[in-house]
Order: sequence, then structure tokens, then C-alpha cells
Amino acid sequence: MKAQEITESLEHLVESQIPVFVWGSPGIGKSSIIKQIAIDKGLEFVDLRLSLLDPTDLKGIPFFDKDNNEAVWASPNFLPKNPDSKGILFLDEINSAPPSVQASAYQLVLDRKVGDYELPSGWSIVAAGNNESDRGVVYRMPPPLANRFVHLSMEVSFEDWKSWAYIAGIDSSIIAFLHYDTTQLFNFDPSANQKSFPTPRSWEYVDKILRSGIKPKLLLETISGAIGNHSATAFMAFRKVMDRLPDIEDLLAGAEVDIKKDSQLLFALIAGIVTNIKQDSTKSKIDNALKFSLKLPKEFSVMLVKDMQQNGLNVEGSSIWEEWVDEFAYLLV
Repeated sequence: MKAQEITESLEHLVESQIPVFVWGSPGIGKSSIIKQIAIDKGLEFVDLRLSLLDPTDLKGIPFFDKDNNEAVWASPNFLPKNPDSKGILFLDEINSAPPSVQASAYQLVLDRKVGDYELPSGWSIVAAGNNESDRGVVYRMPPPLANRFVHLSMEVSFEDWKSWAYIAGIDSSIIAFLHYDTTQLFNFDPSANQKSFPTPRSWEYVDKILRSGIKPKLLLETISGAIGNHSATAFMAFRKVMDRLPDIEDLLAGAEVDIKKDSQLLFALIAGIVTNIKQDSTKSKIDNALKFSLKLPKEFSVMLVKDMQQNGLNVEGSSIWEEWVDEFAYLLV
């Protein structure tokens, strides 16, 4: 399932308090999606990395209650206690946890309690883990625990990532490069001994590196540390294309601009135009963007308009819209 489909399914399952397990390769945004759902619904969010816990961390430590002459469990303070609270208890890396920790998690998922602790009724349980085929440190999940979850498998979708990237303000050169070569968004080979490789998460690191003010001569090696040398070299070569772009402010002000029909240049230009208009979506800029799109090769004109529509820009309200539709509507599907 794509990220948007995972999100839609999770929203309903969380609302119904059905335990869910989200499977997927490392770095594709599983944790981010679940946390965003909690934010959007106004729910509390507790993130437990089970691979870092011991069995007693969940069950608590036993101590002797001399008043009642019995042993009781001191439940951990990181689990939600308020009976009136509502939230998502996120059990991350559950299949990377040792079997003894998984056994404690099993009781929590199955009975919504562990030791003397009971999960408040307003809380939902969502878990996530890497695919067993990804060769990470994983333990096979016991069938009784696996059977307690609804299992969703997440795949990488460039279109979903692109929609998020524009909203998040990711550097336009990254969006343009990955639009040009979508295979670079996620390129993970479990059989290779890679320290760094491109994933949606590592491209977010690249965005932060570009904004960090690091010296240009250090960029290639630093970015290689996030996405690997091959991808970093291709990305930095693509960034040089950005230097050949016309001034986008002039273009959106209606100035006449000549541009070579170079695919790399056009991908970069489209990302730059959409990013610019999102920051200042005046009607004149949208009009001039549509007017300019009439000069582009048809596939790039449609790409620009679709990206503008996906970002909530009112292209249909433009005075150029009817002219654009007459020219390219047959290509919209």
C-alpha cells in the first residue's frame, strides 16, 4: 500500500482501536505517518522502541507491599496512566526486540495490560517493523502475537512523497532531481553492505544538510554520508543544472524567458515554479505560470499544472485556464 492508502486505513483502524502492524523497509516514513495521524486527531503519542527495552521495562519491577503482604509490580512511568486520556501507543521495531520483550508486548497487545498495568480505554495500539527480507536485526514474530494485528505493508510512492515534500518545504533541487529519476527516492539493496543509501528519510537529511550552511566543497562527501556516493554524485551533478535556470521571479512576473528543451532543466524549472508560487500564490503568478506552460513540451506543461493542482493552487480560476484546457485537456487523465 502507498503512504496515502496506509494513512487512510490507519485513521479508521485507530478510531476503531484495532491493533495494526505496519511493515516496510527502513527509512520510508512508517513512524512519521503514525505520529502525524496522532497530531491530526489531537491524540497523545507515546513512542516505544521495543528493541531498546528489557522485559522488565514493560512489565515493571516487582516489589514487596508489606501492608498487603504481597508482591506487586511497579509499572513504568512512560506508559499512559490517565484513565481519561486518548492516544496512540506506538510499538516501534517490535520485531527487532528479543523474544522475551515480544512476549511482554504480546500480553499488552492481547489483553491491553501487562503485569499490574492496564492501558486506558481511550488508547489505540499501532506497531511497526522492518521486513524480514531487509536483513535487519529481526526476530520472527510468534504466530499468536502476529495474529493479534491487522498487517499493512507499506511501499514507497514518489507521488505521495512529492506531495509531502512541497508541503514540508523540501529544497526544490531535491524534488526536481527525484522527479527526474524516481528510482533515487528509495534504493536499498539488502544484500549489499551499505552504510548509507537513499530513502525518504535520508533525503530529508540532505535537505537539512543543504540548509546547514556547510561549505560547497564539503557538500558532496557530506551528502554521500546520507544517501551514498553514487546517488550523491548524481544529485550534485543535477544541481549544477539549477545554475542554468532563468530567474523564476522574472518568469512569474511575466518576463519573456527562453529555455532550452533539456529534460533535467525542465524538471528543475517545474519544481522551482511550484515552490515559488506556494510561498506567494498571487493570481498574477498563477496566470503567468500557465501562460509560460503553453510554451513547454506538452508532457511538461501537464506535469506543471498537475503539480500546481496537487498543491492546492487555483489554476482553474486563472484567466489563462480556458486557453490551457483547449490546448492540453486531452492529456489529463
